[in-house]
Amino acid sequence: MDDSKKTTLSPDAATPPGADDRENPYSVTAASRIYFLPNLMTAGNLFCGFVAVIRCIQANYEMKQAALITAASIDLYKQAIWLIFGAAAFDMLDGRLARMGGRESLFGAEFDSLADVISFGMAPALLVFFLILSPTQGYPVFREIGWFFAFIYLLCAAIRLARFNVITNPLLFRTKKDTSKDFVGLPVPAAAITVASLVLFLLSLAEGDRSLHRWAMVLPVLMALVAILMISTVRYPSGKQVDLQTKTRLTTFVPVFICVAGIVLFKEVGLLTIALAYIGYGLVRHVRRMTGARAAPHDHETP
Repeated sequence: MDDSKKTTLSPDAATPPGADDRENPYSVTAASRIYFLPNLMTAGNLFCGFVAVIRCIQANYEMKQAALITAASIDLYKQAIWLIFGAAAFDMLDGRLARMGGRESLFGAEFDSLADVISFGMAPALLVFFLILSPTQGYPVFREIGWFFAFIYLLCAAIRLARFNVITNPLLFRTKKDTSKDFVGLPVPAAAITVASLVLFLLSLAEGDRSLHRWAMVLPVLMALVAILMISTVRYPSGKQVDLQTKTRLTTFVPVFICVAGIVLFKEVGLLTIALAYIGYGLVRHVRRMTGARAAPHDHETP
């Protein structure tokens, strides 16, 4: 082969395929390495998602047996919701542990995404799907298109996770713009928490009259919104830079403490408020950036 046609790797380029150095992070051995604690957290994430799916199925069966939403079905749905929250906690811990111990691997990233599809894609989709199709709703059209809303949410969650794995792959060349620590698109755990928080709030209302009839329109609309945001280019703060050594001002600490106390005291309202505030913050910041970008060229024009 003519040597002039060979591709020359830059110093920053990854080691070519076939490298067998165990210390090389891009070798097959290192990339597929399983680190115990981070992947144990990911397994916990997957377990919570799996049991949440089971609880949704059990709750739907309970409603069909009684032909209305019962106290038992509400309890099962709430268990599914808290399992989704538990999966989010495990999802946060696995990344933290991996970064703290310097034990990140390509295997861990793929395993985490597969678990997220179940916990933050399938479980919330079934949660809303079964509530929309419950016998007490009175909106027959949802019986025909409810599955479609659930699938669109699941599809967007899977696309969001696949895109995240691609844009965070260490082999990619990055510009300064690409090195931002913000999430591109609404994170899948945040989307699932938003959906679960709304369902938790609606279930707390349903405990009084055993009917979700008047709120049936809210769930598919919210699912469509978060699905669009997941695959959008709206940036959301990641919080990865926050750790045990992070310093803050008193003016920041007090509002955060109040928010945490509010969530503890008013779980249903507090969780939903925080979730919607996070979505709204990203949207407002995105609009301000777009407005600023459009106004910038006019500022530099000569009179």
